[in-house]
Amino acid sequence: MDQRKRKRMISNRESARRSRMRKQKHSDDLMAQVPQLRVENHQIITSINITTQHYLNIEAANSVLRAQMRELSHRLHSLNEILNYLNTSNSVFETENPQNNTDSFMNPRNFLYLNQPIMASATCFSADLHC
Repeated sequence: MDQRKRKRMISNRESARRSRMRKQKHSDDLMAQVPQLRVENHQIITSINITTQHYLNIEAANSVLRAQMRELSHRLHSLNEILNYLNTSNSVFETENPQNNTDSFMNPRNFLYLNQPIMASATCFSADLHC
């Protein structure tokens, strides 16, 4: 029985030694991966930063376009109101005073300033602001 215990003890020691060697090899393999993973991590962080910057630039441009759209819509609405008023006023002026219609203040030909370019300001960058 003493021989059996001794044989078993030697076998356990050999098994423990092999286990320690496997553990050391696994640790060495993981340590070898560290530099490669750091490079990959740096590349991913750089890519995320570039993508975030592109997103912020596009979001800023989008905000400007939204502000311009709101301003142009408001101006279009105002111009439509003026045209509606002129259309209703012209019919009134024609019935009241047909000879002075060409000199009338409300004559559409007198509104040449309405033919100015429509420019929206780029000062509004937030979608929450009403420019």
